[in-house]
Amino acid sequence: MRLVIQRVREASVTVEGTITGQIGPGLLVLAGCAPTDDEAALNWMVRKLVNLRIFSDENGQMNRSVRDVGGQVLVVSQFTLLADARKGNRPSYVGAAPPAVAEPLYQRFVALVAQELGQPVPTGIFGADMQVSLLNDGPVTIILDSPTAS
Repeated sequence: MRLVIQRVREASVTVEGTITGQIGPGLLVLAGCAPTDDEAALNWMVRKLVNLRIFSDENGQMNRSVRDVGGQVLVVSQFTLLADARKGNRPSYVGAAPPAVAEPLYQRFVALVAQELGQPVPTGIFGADMQVSLLNDGPVTIILDSPTAS
């Protein structure tokens, strides 16, 4: 699994002109699933995500997590995160899990994040053409790969 985590002041995702998810201050998470992902990888990623200390404390140091600051999390599926563009000009997506595997992993990841934070986690729609808007805060952007990522 690969996550691109962006600290935001606000973010939203729109599908066919309708906002399917939006948040205020917190994290916009783009999530791509790999065929090797399993429950252990998901749990590791969720713990890392909700405890990642990328919010400022009272001294201006990045010492607080999204949980610490009571922030929200918006998760958007994005298989292209697992693209391999090292050869040629057309990326290969063989590193991404096929939809039948990826969608349950993605849904489970979202459920685990919601459980960890004790609040709903808005999302886009898996496999849809989505437009994502955000106001990046910092900017702070972290790329996180699961321990099983190749």
